[in-house]
Amino acid sequence: MLKYIKEHASSIEGISIYPIFSLLVFFIFFVVLLYYVKKMDKKKIEEISNLPLDSDTRDNDLFTTNNLKQA
Repeated sequence: MLKYIKEHASSIEGISIYPIFSLLVFFIFFVVLLYYVKKMDKKKIEEISNLPLDSDTRDNDLFTTNNLKQA
């Protein structure tokens, strides 16, 4: 399958630009992502990192509240 794709891709003129373009897109994406994370507010990062721990508490509170309403 890969041989078939390589064979047909090599017949396209200017195909060598696609690997360079994809590498540039990949690199630019991660540079922008790194910049975004570095500029992010430290309190927001702490809040996001505690979300998995807080969801259990919220789910338990919601479960308890719903059970009290039914009783």
